[in-house]
Amino acid sequence: MVEPVQQFDVISMGRIGIDLHPHRAGVPRARGGSSGRFLGGSAADVAVTAARLGRSTAVISRTGADSFGAYLHQTLTEYGVDNRWVTRVADSSTRVSGLPDLEIHTDELDYFAIRAARIFWITGTGLSKEPSRSATLAALKCRDRSGTTVFDLDWRPALWNDTAWADPDEARRYYAEALRHATVAVGNLDECEIAIGVREPRACAEALLAAGVELAVVKQGPKGVLAVHRDGTTAEVPPVPVEVVNGLGAGDAFGGALCHGLLSGWELERTVRYANAAGAHVAARLACSAEMPTPAEVDGLLNGVAP
Repeated sequence: MVEPVQQFDVISMGRIGIDLHPHRAGVPRARGGSSGRFLGGSAADVAVTAARLGRSTAVISRTGADSFGAYLHQTLTEYGVDNRWVTRVADSSTRVSGLPDLEIHTDELDYFAIRAARIFWITGTGLSKEPSRSATLAALKCRDRSGTTVFDLDWRPALWNDTAWADPDEARRYYAEALRHATVAVGNLDECEIAIGVREPRACAEALLAAGVELAVVKQGPKGVLAVHRDGTTAEVPPVPVEVVNGLGAGDAFGGALCHGLLSGWELERTVRYANAAGAHVAARLACSAEMPTPAEVDGLLNGVAP
C-alpha cells in the first residue's frame, strides 16, 4: 500500500545558515557587547514566518555535518518547521549565513512532496551555482505550475561573491527560465533589474507578468510595495513606519506573510498590507527568525500599535 504524500502549506527551498547578531543594538564587542547565534537564511526565515502564522511548513536545504548544522536542525524543529529535507554535507562545515545549501542535488529531491505543496518557494541565489541550479529548475518543472510557486528574485552579489554570476546577462537567462515556471515573483528594484532588465516599478511588474507569472510583487523600500495581478488587480501599499534596527530579515518575514495571505484567499491589497506589516515588525528587531511575528503582532502593527 502506497503511503499518501503529506501536503505542506509551504515548502521553501534554498538558503539556511547561522546569523550572528549583537544582544544589544549599537554595542560592539570591543566595548563589552556580545552576540548570539540564530537560525538564518531566506528559505528558513520564510518557513519560520509562515509557521509562526499557523501554516505547516518544511525546508529543502543542506547544512554542514557540524555543531552549527545540528543547531539549525534543532532550531527548525523548535520553530515548528519540518526539517526532513535539510540534509548534511559530510565534508562541509556550516558557514555563517550559508552555504552548503548550494549542494542540493536533483536526485535528492522529493518531487511528490514538492508537487503536492500548496506553495513552493525558490530563490534567485539557488540558481547561482551548480548543483543547486539544476535542482531548483527540476523542482520548478515538476510543479508544472500546480498550486502557487513563488520565485523570490533574491539577488545578493555583495554577500555571495563566490557564487553570484559575474555577468548579469548570464543570471538573466536562468531567471527567465525560472519565471516561466513560477506563478508569483517577488523582488526589490535591484532584483527586478537583474531579472528582467528594467527598474521602474510599473515597468518591472509588467515585464514580470510578460515573463510568465500571474502576480508580480515589486518592493520599493521607503516607497512601499506595488503588486499587480495578471487579471488587472493592483495594490499600491505604503510602508509601515517603524524605527529600523536590523532590516536583514524583513524581506523574509514579508515573504512568509505573503504566503499566509495567499493561502488565506485574501484580496490582493489585504495580503500585501499584511506582508508589509510583518516585514516592518522584523525590521524593528535585532534578530531574524527568532523575531518572526505572530498574528497578534502583525495585527497590532496594522492597528497602529508600535512593535
